[in-house]
Amino acid sequence: MLSRNLYILAATLIVFSLLCYVLGFTGITHEPGAPSDSSLWRTIGIVLLLLGLFVALLGVLQGMFEQAERRTPGGQANIRREHLRQRESGKNERKRRG
Repeated sequence: MLSRNLYILAATLIVFSLLCYVLGFTGITHEPGAPSDSSLWRTIGIVLLLLGLFVALLGVLQGMFEQAERRTPGGQANIRREHLRQRESGKNERKRRG
């Protein structure tokens, strides 16, 4: 479920990056009252694009790990419970022997 939120965040960042990048190339930077540094708009666009791509990569990785956990019988919680049970039974056997 978290991966869907990451995809939405990545898409939003990429849309804003494209908007900033387009603003850097249009003539709006020469209008009165508008920020006039077009190289700054392009730089912000590139930074937002890279950040959006990184968040999308995190979304893909999160989706892969969620799928792997669903395929594990009982999930990670069941594996951890079984490990703790085995460790407790080992402690109990040592107490009985000693």
